Amino acid sequence: MARLAGKPALNYPHLRYLAILGVVFGVFWLALAIHPSDRHDWALENALVLAFVIGLAAGYRQFTFSRISYTLIFAFLCLHTIGAHYTYAEVPYDAAWKALTGSTFNEMMGWERNHFDRLVHFSYGLLFAYPLREVFLRVAQARGFWGYFLPLDFTLATSALFELFEWAAATIFGGDLGVAYLGTQGDVWDAHKDMLLAGIGATVAMTITALINSRLQRDFAREWSDSLRVKQAQPLGEDEIERMLNQP
Repeated sequence: MARLAGKPALNYPHLRYLAILGVVFGVFWLALAIHPSDRHDWALENALVLAFVIGLAAGYRQFTFSRISYTLIFAFLCLHTIGAHYTYAEVPYDAAWKALTGSTFNEMMGWERNHFDRLVHFSYGLLFAYPLREVFLRVAQARGFWGYFLPLDFTLATSALFELFEWAAATIFGGDLGVAYLGTQGDVWDAHKDMLLAGIGATVAMTITALINSRLQRDFAREWSDSLRVKQAQPLGEDEIERMLNQP
């Protein structure tokens, strides 16, 4: 299929798959938008999701992710939607597990707090690292080591930014809404643990990706080695400033 105006032509099977995911997520989101546990917290939790989904849809023609990436993003958004409906500290996974097995999941694991928020932070790294890798490979042309490290680095950076955003939102709104949105459940190290879990998730995702590529990609070792080779021998900083000033 020809390209139009310098943009990639629409891949209709790909677009149909994305439309199916969009419809399923839309129905799921609407179902959980009905009578959430805390409407104000629900609205706050969904503000970033709404902006993200709009941006993802608007940028489809300019940057089309693989179906694997869209599926991973879909899975994460579904988890977040559940957390937004109940508030993260009150997701009743324990009650659901008890209905199935007769005992709670927390009792089996020896936990005392609701860990659904921990699952979602881990899933952020696990499920978003691969889509992020696509961006770095296709936009920044990252190769070898950098194609695996940069998604991990970006995951940790955005996890830290989100914790700062949560802190700012909780400070601004205060009261029960701030407590519900922050969701620390009395753990003073909550932010640190959330960032760690996101990093672990991204590490797992990139390790699996690297293992698959090492088996299937014939030039895997050479690309990895070349990515760590110095490409420019001359130093930058003040030396580069001097070179630019001395340009004719």
